[in-house]
Amino acid sequence: MSANDLLVLENPVYRLFLGHCALVLLKTCAMSLITVAAFYMFDKNTKQKTKDDDSKDVKKNKPSTENVDRVRRCHRNDLENVIPFVLLGLLYVATGPAYETARIHFRIFTISRFFHTVFYIFAIPQPSRAMVFFAGLGINISMAYRILTQALF
Repeated sequence: MSANDLLVLENPVYRLFLGHCALVLLKTCAMSLITVAAFYMFDKNTKQKTKDDDSKDVKKNKPSTENVDRVRRCHRNDLENVIPFVLLGLLYVATGPAYETARIHFRIFTISRFFHTVFYIFAIPQPSRAMVFFAGLGINISMAYRILTQALF
């Protein structure tokens, strides 16, 4: 396959990559909505501070609970992992990988991010979250290795 044929919809690896990118990016966008929902659902019973309160160490009118903070941390973790996947995946597709190898890479990353979110939000005990995190990280490292070996050697 020539270089001109790699980043086109006729390339099944590129089409597969686009589908997985859409899934993980939509999940990341959904985390914004979940964060807002968590703020209102989990914090509805939290006493909000007013301007008249004496406590200076609490942000005024911004309640915070462990559940809301957990969703925010999960969203931040998505941003830290999905963006590298998208960029590395694009470069990876440009190296012309075999379809089955690319399918395994993209599928493992996508599944790991969905499980990571579920494990994070519902506070499933470790090492479950760490295992799926490292699965996704391993995929990014594997794609980076392929890119580097194809580009530099």
